[in-house]
Amino acid sequence: MPEVLTEKRIFVGGEFTEPAGSELLTVVAPATEQVIGEVPRVTTADVDRAVSAARSAFDDGPWPRLSLDERIAVVLRLADALERRVEVITPIAVAEMGAPVSGSGRGAAAGPPRLVRAIVDMARTFPYVEDRRGPFGHALVVREPVGVVGVIVPWNGPLFMGMLNMVPALLAGCTGVVKLGPETSLIGYPLAEAIAEAGFPPGVLSVLAADREPSEHLVTHPQVDKISFTGSTATGRRIAALCGNDLRRFTLELGGKSAAILLPDGDLDTLYGAVRQSALGTNGQQCFGMTRVLAPRSRYAETVDHLVAEMGALTVGDPADPTTDIGPLISARQRDRVLHMIDAGRAEGARVALGGGNGGRSTGWYVEPTVFAEVDNRMSIAQEEFFAPVICAIPYDDEDHAVALANDSQYGLGGGVFTADVDRGIAIGRRVRTGHFSVNGFFLNFQAPFGGFKASGIGREYGPEGLGSYTEIKSINLPS
Repeated sequence: MPEVLTEKRIFVGGEFTEPAGSELLTVVAPATEQVIGEVPRVTTADVDRAVSAARSAFDDGPWPRLSLDERIAVVLRLADALERRVEVITPIAVAEMGAPVSGSGRGAAAGPPRLVRAIVDMARTFPYVEDRRGPFGHALVVREPVGVVGVIVPWNGPLFMGMLNMVPALLAGCTGVVKLGPETSLIGYPLAEAIAEAGFPPGVLSVLAADREPSEHLVTHPQVDKISFTGSTATGRRIAALCGNDLRRFTLELGGKSAAILLPDGDLDTLYGAVRQSALGTNGQQCFGMTRVLAPRSRYAETVDHLVAEMGALTVGDPADPTTDIGPLISARQRDRVLHMIDAGRAEGARVALGGGNGGRSTGWYVEPTVFAEVDNRMSIAQEEFFAPVICAIPYDDEDHAVALANDSQYGLGGGVFTADVDRGIAIGRRVRTGHFSVNGFFLNFQAPFGGFKASGIGREYGPEGLGSYTEIKSINLPS
């Protein structure tokens, strides 16, 4: 990509158009702290135009009235268009997210087309209409599109999370707006080009990158029927309050502080593989990461040593370098917050067994892979989400104690257990209060629902449950 990419238009209702205002947002590369892009600063007037276009397309346009097969054909063209842009999207994701090209940077571009096709496969057999018979006749149970949807996606997975939520909505017959964070404004342009190429009817989709005021305007817009949000728990609470005031539908996928429970017979290499994939991908900026490692006291020192050895071997550096494992955090503010939390952990009595700083770097918003040992689960570092490559190792006494520690959190998004006895692992999984749990690994299954208990969210993504969340259920009762 060029050194500075300048965009002067926004994508509203299926076409590129002039913004309402003249101000620009700058996009800064977290690895270099250099400006790599300038895009229009979206205003509430731009949001109004996008919502109005979606409203007209839903109320009067053809999209909700097409057959499922006709909608699928357009959505599959979107998947193809995204796939053709993988080589364009990858360097943008690497530059503006700081995501290593060796892993999450490439995945940010290559993953969305596969996800779109998987959702389409589920939609083909989804029961949008069911005939249910009872003692007094029968009823058609119809799932109709919820309406105009605002999909607010995070900077750590803008295309993937955008497709995860917008594609089920589109297949149901909804229209809407995909709202990106300002940190990842540039990646929205190849997405918009792919949408235009796919051939959606006018007004069906808009893509906007906006900061707080226009985003909140989208959440409270009277013509929006549902909000889907992925991001922080604090923002999720705000969105829930705003939507609750108007009884607007919403889905929230929020933060986590998931536990990886090593049983006495568990394999440390398998555990680390799950931690590496879930908690250290995207430079540790993944909500479902197993960032608390619970180990029996008999194996605690061994577990800490294993984490230190494996994480200490990771290469920290330029995300565009294919040998890099860990790149920078998304912003200076986030880096400073994490370093402050690490200092708080030291003050609380935890021991930094690895890392604990920025590696002495004068440029880039880096935090070294960090392992905390001698952690008490009541410490702030065991309770608060870092969103960084920081792992807390916590000892436990017995199985009941491990489950209690895993559940001693405001969050309930994910987790895992590592044992030679799979049935025992399943039994423990049934006791841990989370929406997603794995035995001997870390697995995301497109066919299975994903979402959180407690402060980790409301509603589910993936699977039939994710498809159903973009529908309203109507019963049409008929005589025998």
